[in-house]
Amino acid sequence: MIKKWWHDKVAYQIYPKSFYDSNGDGIGDIPGIISKLDYLHDLGVDIVWLSPCYKSPLADQGYDISDYYSIDPRFGTMEDMDRLIAEAKKRNMYILMDLVVNHCSDEHEWFRKACEDPEGKYGRYFYLRDKKEGELPTNWRSYFGGPVWEDLPGTDKQYLHVFHKKQPDLNWENPELREEVYKNINWWLDRGLGGFRIDAIINIKKPLSFHDYEPDRDDGLCSIFAMLQEARGIGEFLGEMRDRTFKKYDAFAVGEVFNEKPEEIPDFIGDNGYFSSMFDFNETIFGHSEKGWYDAKPITPDDYKRCCFESQAKVKEIGFLSNIIENHDEPRGVSRYIPEGDCCPESKKMLAALNFMLRGLPFIYQGQELGMENVPISSIDEVDDISARDEYRVALEAGLSPEEALQVIARSSRDNARTPMQWTGGENAGFTAGTPWLKVNPNYADINVEAELADENSVLHFYKKLIALRKDPAYKETVVYGALEPVWEEKHNLMAYYRKGDKTLLVIGNYQRQGQEIVLPAAYRKVLLNNYADIAEENGVIRMHGYQVLVLEMEES
Repeated sequence: MIKKWWHDKVAYQIYPKSFYDSNGDGIGDIPGIISKLDYLHDLGVDIVWLSPCYKSPLADQGYDISDYYSIDPRFGTMEDMDRLIAEAKKRNMYILMDLVVNHCSDEHEWFRKACEDPEGKYGRYFYLRDKKEGELPTNWRSYFGGPVWEDLPGTDKQYLHVFHKKQPDLNWENPELREEVYKNINWWLDRGLGGFRIDAIINIKKPLSFHDYEPDRDDGLCSIFAMLQEARGIGEFLGEMRDRTFKKYDAFAVGEVFNEKPEEIPDFIGDNGYFSSMFDFNETIFGHSEKGWYDAKPITPDDYKRCCFESQAKVKEIGFLSNIIENHDEPRGVSRYIPEGDCCPESKKMLAALNFMLRGLPFIYQGQELGMENVPISSIDEVDDISARDEYRVALEAGLSPEEALQVIARSSRDNARTPMQWTGGENAGFTAGTPWLKVNPNYADINVEAELADENSVLHFYKKLIALRKDPAYKETVVYGALEPVWEEKHNLMAYYRKGDKTLLVIGNYQRQGQEIVLPAAYRKVLLNNYADIAEENGVIRMHGYQVLVLEMEES
């Protein structure tokens, strides 16, 4: 592997709307992010990814972009963005933006011009089909529910949207459209951006003979994944984008990639991959059901272990995964991956260490470093997330009671990760002097930055220790580049693995409330991390406390 500047970094995702509000309007903003850069720097963060803050009607919280060259006034100005990039640079930090180019907003100039002249230049920027009364061009279901086809205003045509109807898909088969995308990417990189997180990119390639697939629900529609399964040739687009943009700037690019085939991994993240890295979603997609969230299978500790090890085995040393516990599209990781009723500082630290010590680039989502949890909801009216609202409807139609459907949404809604960042135990968790756009999690009095900074045993301080270990010159080579070898894979509710480089580290997590014993395969030299004050060890046998996690430097054999 060719060593890259970003391999030893730690990344942090900010959801701007919910991070910090500087002007009291209830919405987080770029000046608010600037004011918290020292907090991130002190934590040990090097790369900061911002979810979209471009101009947008916010039909899908900014993932519907109406102007790729403008900052939405809710979040600030272009001058604010330039200042953020400059202030980050002073701290040796890099700013990433979201690259959302599978689709734009229906309020984008391109789409408005396509409506005016569907046969003209801008009509070819989208997938348009002639409207046939009582018949759709295909029976594909959008990610947010309902058909992917919508009437093109003022015309006798329909347009394709695999997400929200206000997010028309861009036609990547059109070289003119691709040129516009590359021009925009380079414009941002010229401004000093460190790179991009690339949103929903696997969707840019469609099979060119649009046709129906076998319906998988009573609505007569089929999952969009049926179309993606058939699509071939995305590499031509991604390779061209890499060569025309990221490669020229040595920029960091991390892809939101689903459904890649094992043989394609070198193409995606090898030495000359389309991207620098791609997210590991193996854990997040576990238990998914085509029927909907209500039918999803909950993940167990053994499932979580298996998912992590599968991803590591698939990628090996070909390239770098970006490892996540949560993001803006998922519920809070501690509420998802820790068995119900067992969320506590010890279990949160265990989950953090098991994920952070994996081979790859660690991504922290805002509030994850505090152990923020899912938010309780009492009514669907409290829910902002459009996908959660659709899944509530799906659950009701499947026969669940309103109470049961609400439980499904409470478990999986994207709102869980989008509640305001909890800075203090004061009003609105210190997020805003105004009324927050989304309600604050009521547990902010106990879980907040101010309280955890003051407590040496907090989840926040444990994350600081994890980051410090990754950057420690004595261990960095092993933690960043060392091989990963699972151990005791069959042991129930225990996740353990070696990291082997110039040193040998053993990571052990007792993934349950009850204690359990392990027999060490060799003596250890040093305890590098422990989420308890002690180790109960005698003659090479360790009696692990509930949810204890250890990182041990082993004696060289």
